[in-house]
Formats: sequence, C-alpha cells, structure tokens
Amino acid sequence: MKILLLGAGHIGQSIAHHLTHSGHYQLTVVDQQAEALQQVAKQGIATQVVNLGDAQALDALLRDTDAQTVINALPFHMAKQVSAAAVKHGRHYFDLTEDVQATQHMMALGKSARTVLMPQCGLAPGFVGVAAHSLAAEFDEVHHLKLRVGALPRNPDNKLMYNLTWSIDGLINEYRHPCEALRDGESVSVMPMEGLENLHADGVLYEAFNTSGGLGTLCSTLKGKAQNLDYKSIRYPGHHNYMQFLLDDLQLRTQPDALKALLMKAIPRTYDDMVLVVVSASGRKHGVLQEQKLMRCVHSAQTSFGYESAIQQTTTSGLCVAVDLFRQGKLPQSGFVGQEAIALKDFLANDFARPYQQ
Repeated sequence: MKILLLGAGHIGQSIAHHLTHSGHYQLTVVDQQAEALQQVAKQGIATQVVNLGDAQALDALLRDTDAQTVINALPFHMAKQVSAAAVKHGRHYFDLTEDVQATQHMMALGKSARTVLMPQCGLAPGFVGVAAHSLAAEFDEVHHLKLRVGALPRNPDNKLMYNLTWSIDGLINEYRHPCEALRDGESVSVMPMEGLENLHADGVLYEAFNTSGGLGTLCSTLKGKAQNLDYKSIRYPGHHNYMQFLLDDLQLRTQPDALKALLMKAIPRTYDDMVLVVVSASGRKHGVLQEQKLMRCVHSAQTSFGYESAIQQTTTSGLCVAVDLFRQGKLPQSGFVGQEAIALKDFLANDFARPYQQ
C-alpha cells in the first residue's frame, strides 16, 4: 500500500519507521525542511521537499502522487486544507488533529467523498475514544463516561510541573477553546480549564480539568445513549493554577502567539515522559449499578525506532492501527470515519498496538 506522509517531525518520523518496517507499506515522506527529512532518508524511505504552506504546491503534490492514501502529520491548522485537497484528488485521508472545527469540516466533506476521511487517529482523540465507546457498549444504561488523559514529564522541576512533550500549538489550542460534553443527555459547551478535580491513579495524586478536542466525535455518537460524558487533561497538582494565571490574569488566552513564545523560551522539552489514560464508565448492566475502568500508563522507552517518548509511541500507535485496519478492510472504505468505528478488541489485537497492550 502506497502512502504519502506529510510532515517529518518526531511523530511523522516514528510513523514512517513503523509503517515501513511492517512490510505492508511503501512511503514517501514530504516536508518543507530538508533537514527534517534526513533521519527518514537514512532508513531508505523516499523523501520529497515541498513547501506545504503553499496551497498550489500542496494541490499539485496530491494531484500527482501515485499514493492513494495521505497521512497528515502536520500542525493542526493544516487539517482543513490538506483534507480538502485529498478529497478533491480522490485520496484516502488520515490525520492526528484534535481541532473540533477541522473535524466538523471533514464530516461535511465526507458526506459526498468517494474516499475515506478519518481524522483524530492519535491518542486523544484517538485511542481514548475507541476505549470509551467500547466500554459504553457494555452497559444497558450509561450514566457517566469520563475520559482522562495526561501527557506528562516523568520528573518535572518547575512551578508549572510540566515540560513540553508534544505539539506546543496543539497544547495551546486545547487550553483556549470551548469543550464539548454531554450533560443530562444534552450536548453542551463547557469552558476550557474549568471543572478542576482530583484524580488518583496507582496511588499518585493528579489533577484534571476541561480541555478541548479530546472527545472527537463521541458526543454526537453517544447522544441519547450516555447521560453524562466529558474529557479532561491530567496534570500534576498545581499546574492548573499557574496556567490559569498565564491565560487569564496575564490575558494570554487571547494572545496565543505570545503564550507560545513564552512557553517555548521558558519550558524545556523532554522525551523522558509518560502517558496516563483513565477511562471510566458507570451505569446499569443487567439491572445492577456498576462501574468499569480501563487504565494504561505508557513510559518513554527504547523501541525498534530507537528511544521514543511515550507521546510518540501512543500517538504513532493510534494512527498506524487505524491505517492498518483500513488496509485489512475492517473499517469503512469511504466517507467520514470516526474513531468509534474501531472495536477495542480489534485495536488491541493489531500489531501496531504494542504500547497499549499492557
């Protein structure tokens, strides 16, 4: 299966490695920076330098490629443009976006698309939605469905109790935009950074609060089936207060470029990280009030690609599993496809699901 992979950042490089070395895929990786492609080229993978910010260059690339499938590993703000070009030229499309507006744009495109549009194939949205949907399906009545995910440094030593472990643009986006939820069976919009709560996992105390985009399309899928549904990001205690000071007291919520510059200057990036996933469902099963939980904790580790951060492993896994299930014919072959189309048992049985097979 031939694939055109756009973006050769840390996630893009990991995707390229794992898909290529499975033996089922032939990739061409495209980036606008030749330096970013060097690691990919060393693995014998075809590369191409293209200014992906140029709409005409992007259109020509997707028009002329012999790959029927496009994977978008670019920043979230490119999702609308790339997905539209993919549909225009009859290419299947997969991405990692957490952006709600971009996903709604693709849902509209998918109504008439002859090819697949499957966004949100990472961690959250991505695996967490697969897990939540599968848990909910086991209940006769779903009263509460809670999705909690944290991409965390293992040894933070600053006041924020945080290090940059993934896309800074994605982080700022989820802290600033309204969040979808279900309350008493109705779709509602809740504010980011609100809903602060304590959470214990394996005896460790964390905090969690509303952030945008993590639910994917679960609200529309589970409306009428789940009474209450929400998504919150997990952080170490204290992070919320300092972040709210930056966003609200210093008014950086309305100045994302200034917030990005500040965080990139002051907060170091780390690859010594962990990803914590806690999904809980409660309700009635066979007339009995029950609760069921799924928890995963993934740490940075040595893999076949080399040393990979936890966020690299979990994000790469989610996308590769989606593409592989599509190749095997276990997913719809046209139109918009949400993460709920993946059965948890199929996900965990896939060769690319190693980080989650704990």
